[in-house]
Amino acid sequence: MAANTAFDNEKYIQEQSSEILERAKKFDNKLYLEFGGKLLFDYHASRVLPGYDPNVKMRLLQALKDQADILLCIYAGDIERKKMRADFGITYDSDALKLIDDLRGWGIEVLGVVITRFENQPSALQFKNKLQRRNIRVYTHQYTKGYPTDIDLIVSDEGYGANEYIETDKPLVIVTGPGPGSGKLATSLSQVYHEHRRGIDAGYAKFETFPIWNLPLKHPVNAAYEAATADIRDFNLIDPFHLEAYNEKTVNYNRDVEVFPVLKRILKKIRGGEPFYESPTDMGVNRAGFAITNDAATQEAAKQEIIRRYFRYRCEYVMGLTDKETVQRVELLIKDYNLDIEYRRVVEPARTAAIECQESGQGNEGIFCGAALDLGNGSIVTGYNSPKFHAASSLVLRAIKNLAEIPDKIKLLPPNIVESVRNLKTKVLNEKTLSLDLLETLIALSISATANPAAQLAMEKLEELQGCEVHMTHIPTPGDEAGLRRLGVNLTSDPNFSTKDLFIS
Repeated sequence: MAANTAFDNEKYIQEQSSEILERAKKFDNKLYLEFGGKLLFDYHASRVLPGYDPNVKMRLLQALKDQADILLCIYAGDIERKKMRADFGITYDSDALKLIDDLRGWGIEVLGVVITRFENQPSALQFKNKLQRRNIRVYTHQYTKGYPTDIDLIVSDEGYGANEYIETDKPLVIVTGPGPGSGKLATSLSQVYHEHRRGIDAGYAKFETFPIWNLPLKHPVNAAYEAATADIRDFNLIDPFHLEAYNEKTVNYNRDVEVFPVLKRILKKIRGGEPFYESPTDMGVNRAGFAITNDAATQEAAKQEIIRRYFRYRCEYVMGLTDKETVQRVELLIKDYNLDIEYRRVVEPARTAAIECQESGQGNEGIFCGAALDLGNGSIVTGYNSPKFHAASSLVLRAIKNLAEIPDKIKLLPPNIVESVRNLKTKVLNEKTLSLDLLETLIALSISATANPAAQLAMEKLEELQGCEVHMTHIPTPGDEAGLRRLGVNLTSDPNFSTKDLFIS
């Protein structure tokens, strides 16, 4: 689905690479650059900045790869508690492995993996062993002694000096990780300390897309960042240090502002002179705001993202994955921007479809689930569950028939194929549910396409669903969620379970 383009990727790459290289020159040609946000597949950015390439940072890195080493940080506690990356449905340690594979696919090798705040946690130790047995260098850093108050202890052989020094060859060292709180800052400063011990005046800088420092504090794009990080309690504010130093209003977020006085003292102690930065904004090399070409489109996209985050956190709350305060923080943002959930066009049609499902006597095991998909051309397609198909399955089948202009009366899936899959599920795999989830439906569709020209034509339209908006009245089952994620739709759902069973395989 085409969206209004509001971001110039080429301008962004040009400005960003130039800014990074200029910053490196201001030090002894050795810069540790903390990469915040997602290095690859930054779908949050692509949703709030229409036209933003989710892999534009990777393209930037490719342009700099001859001058850059990469360190990947992951917090041992995130490994231990199996923290999830929601847009992929995988844990952070799995995301780290995926990131290494993806980087290799772009022709870039990771120099090493740093497990931060490592205390021999069983899962973290297992992760370390797995990497080392695949010939990937692993470094473990413990919690920094004295942090954050005892600067003399932090900047000493017992503090940063206790961490193993990581040998790097390139003038630029990218320090990244699968999410916030991964220990990127501590790793960067530890390395800067070791470099200065070796007589190299290395520097530190931060590259983070959000919040965008040169947009207004209350701009919806910056508010969408608050919504995205409501679970870790991030909030935006005017950078007070930048305002005092330069009498200029810029936007930053609480964690950077809170840590800056400590960071400033640490850098001053390491360098043995005046600090290089006067504010958290000074530390940044972020040029995203200069590549926005359509502010109105970004504002609209960001408002939609706030609503999507609201639905996501409500679902996570009923699943026990987050707390009430997280939901309430996003509710306040919705009120601040005078939004309501029906502002998301697919919500009401999905709920109407669920009512139609109940009135028609369809449904499955007393559950009446509706779904709606916005094709982006003014048309909204709906579907609901039945004894044969999940709501997501019927929705996608109807959507691709609509795009292929196939009449409703033409069946894409012959009864014999549907029955064969149902028999496999119940008689061979011993599953209780007969109806086909989306993954099963897509497999059945691919089989049907070998002999059915209509099914083949419809399958060719699946790619056009990427970026479409979808809402469901019930939390999708794993097979539905995986299928919708792979199709690349932007999914939300009401906080209702799609089955009365407590365990969903």
